[in-house]
Amino acid sequence: MAVADSHAARPQKTDHLPEAVERRVSDALAALSLEQKVRLLTGADFWSTHPEPAIGLRRMVVSDGPVGVRGERWDERDPSVCLPSSTALAATWDEALLERVGAALASEARRKGVDVVLGPTVNLHRSPLGGRHFECFSEDPLLTGRLGAAYVRGLQAHGVGATPKHYVANDSETERFTVDVRVDERTLRELYLAPFERMITGAGAWLVMASYNAVNGVTLTESALLASPLEDEWGFDGVVVSDWTATRSTEAAARAALDLAMPGPGGPWGAALVAAVRRGAVPEKAIDDKVRRLLRLAARVGALEGVAPAAPAPAPLSSAEAGALAREAAAAGMVLVRNQGDALPLDAASLRRIAVIGPSAAAGRIQGGGSASVHPHYAVSPLDGLRAALGRRAEVLHAVGTRIHEGLVPVAGDQVVDPVSGQRGVHVRLLDAKGGVLHEEHRDVGRLTFIGDQRANEAAAIEVTARFRAAEAGLYRIGVAGVGVYRLTAGGQVLFDEVVLPDKDDMAAALLAPPQRAAELSLAAGQEIDLALTHTVPVGTLAVAFSLGAEVPALSDEEELARAVDLARSADVAIVVVGTTEAIESEGFDRSTLGLPGRQDELIRAVAAVSPRTIVLVNSGGPVTMPWRDEVAAVLLTWFPGQEFGAAAADVLLGAVEPGGRLPTTWPARAEDVPVLSTKPENGKLVYAEGLHIGYRAWARAGVTPAYPFGHGLGYTRWEILDVEAPSVAAGAALEARVRVRNVGTRRGRHVVQLYLSRPDSEVERPALWLAGFASVEAEPDQTVDVAVTVEPRAFAHWAAGRWQVEPGVYTLHAGHSAAVLTRQTAVHLHE
Repeated sequence: MAVADSHAARPQKTDHLPEAVERRVSDALAALSLEQKVRLLTGADFWSTHPEPAIGLRRMVVSDGPVGVRGERWDERDPSVCLPSSTALAATWDEALLERVGAALASEARRKGVDVVLGPTVNLHRSPLGGRHFECFSEDPLLTGRLGAAYVRGLQAHGVGATPKHYVANDSETERFTVDVRVDERTLRELYLAPFERMITGAGAWLVMASYNAVNGVTLTESALLASPLEDEWGFDGVVVSDWTATRSTEAAARAALDLAMPGPGGPWGAALVAAVRRGAVPEKAIDDKVRRLLRLAARVGALEGVAPAAPAPAPLSSAEAGALAREAAAAGMVLVRNQGDALPLDAASLRRIAVIGPSAAAGRIQGGGSASVHPHYAVSPLDGLRAALGRRAEVLHAVGTRIHEGLVPVAGDQVVDPVSGQRGVHVRLLDAKGGVLHEEHRDVGRLTFIGDQRANEAAAIEVTARFRAAEAGLYRIGVAGVGVYRLTAGGQVLFDEVVLPDKDDMAAALLAPPQRAAELSLAAGQEIDLALTHTVPVGTLAVAFSLGAEVPALSDEEELARAVDLARSADVAIVVVGTTEAIESEGFDRSTLGLPGRQDELIRAVAAVSPRTIVLVNSGGPVTMPWRDEVAAVLLTWFPGQEFGAAAADVLLGAVEPGGRLPTTWPARAEDVPVLSTKPENGKLVYAEGLHIGYRAWARAGVTPAYPFGHGLGYTRWEILDVEAPSVAAGAALEARVRVRNVGTRRGRHVVQLYLSRPDSEVERPALWLAGFASVEAEPDQTVDVAVTVEPRAFAHWAAGRWQVEPGVYTLHAGHSAAVLTRQTAVHLHE
């Protein structure tokens, strides 16, 4: 076998700083004492680094992404553009669009004073049960890497740092702080490290985030993987930042290539690290290397005095421009997986009465839960989007059908009035130990989050008051979602005063999807009652999050279902919008099932029984099972599509825009069919026993047919692959393949041409097939187009004996519409 150059597989983008800037960095470093240097290596607070005026260094602000830029506050008063989830963006298979998304986020970052976006998330879809599945791109390392690199380029071309995360093998949430992932070196290199490699060598990412988990017995913030291959092989000269609180030690983490421990100002470094250097346990050169990388980042983002940023600041993004991009990206990522009898697109001129049904129809889920979420400026529901698109041409009616948002919803809107200001919303006071007011403010909603907020950290208690108005007579549940000590009164009467304990081991999950406590109140229509909720703040806390919430009277499930069926029976078309909730897809925990929650499957079947034109929109971030999929006319996967959900859905349903998406991950028919499903560690270890065989590779190996394969998507026209040609190629050289395709449908459309390789007679273990290249094409009806698709040298390489190697011989190059529909093939001779 031939040995392949580890750097020859893709173009290198070192993006090193100019010599004059490196001298400025060296001079700044030389001017610092050991204490000053160590101080820079831990965050100043939750979201920023320390300034050092003596060397002209300002603070740098980081913010969670990846589909919006939250900034330093996490509440409705500082809203953000909310773009589609990473699964939705990946479904576009469109690198140019991902670069534009990165550029838009750079503009948002600068608007909010942010230097670094903590994204993209590039872990793989190893199991569809992964809690942050929606936040990651794909089950394939090539697709993930190319799209992630485009995102990084878009951000950094406008002077904002990108942070590919979570390095590495952080592909599920169960026991995420402590789990030890056991994975062989070849699998680690070819699958889990590959997207990070591309973002370093192909896009020059300025940061990488080290994850909570361990790999092969060593926690990542202390792992040798931070130095090799990240620095010594890939040429990474940027900052390795810990995931928040992931730095577990003083000496081991400092000797590793971890540069920045977040958050601060506490943590295991500081004075303890200074002492370790003084006694020789940590070499001062290790500290200098870390500070040098941090100063390089400062130079790149414009935080070091006298150094111009690496790229010009982005132009401000108007709300109209942001909305247009969000709408375009959402539609481009929607995947039409079933379209029986060309049920879509709908002919608006022929429609008189449309039934829009389902728990996500009037309030669609636009994003996943956890640290990736933002407060959007607005959100367009599918119901509102269709009504706006159709105007008065058709009657658009709504029925919930079934409810899945069980429990309390934060109070907002015309439910509550701030008793102090008289405005809609609630009044918040931060109190000291004696009940004195440290700070007070009006808030629009009852959901409160204080992360890295010094005022909240210094408070002994937080009090929320509101005058609640019952819209209708009935039994209301009023209470709190949160962990800790809470006291709730209504009209001066104590409803509860107790400690609410977390129901999950993960404290982040306890903050993001907390337990609830509530009391019942029977209220008359129009009745008002004064509520007061007081939360005792734990001493030394860094994060406080809780909600004053209410559950309002509602029809029974049977009544809701009957109403939906009656509406569907009387309509020209029934559009059913179903999906998951924040309690199902979120950071901090994995999913327990792939089924839709509640009685949504029953709702769809009941509607389809009375309406032959039933169209289902699936509003989830990752795969769900769809046992009814052959009983409905069409199924459109919308993912978590961002703030323009409804407008984009209307564009697609009415044919103004083609659903351009192709699946970035396999959707199973049944959970028991999934080859790699479990995310549960055993004795603290999660063994990746499947090796190279995840996603569509595992499905092909198992010989099981999924509901919809990787790469599948229908669009509104039809395509035929006429031919694929590829010359012989030398090891280490790129292969330029040519694919001839024809649009055999009746309208202009876009198709994603996919190339896969196989080598069934290989001397080494290989997947049954693997994605080797892809390209998109647009064509008019009956137009034939030749598409050039590059297959990079790395596609032929495998990792063995500590290096990349290639096996000469004959490979089969397949061209097709998905991983399961490969209609043309040719032999490729790889020679030394």
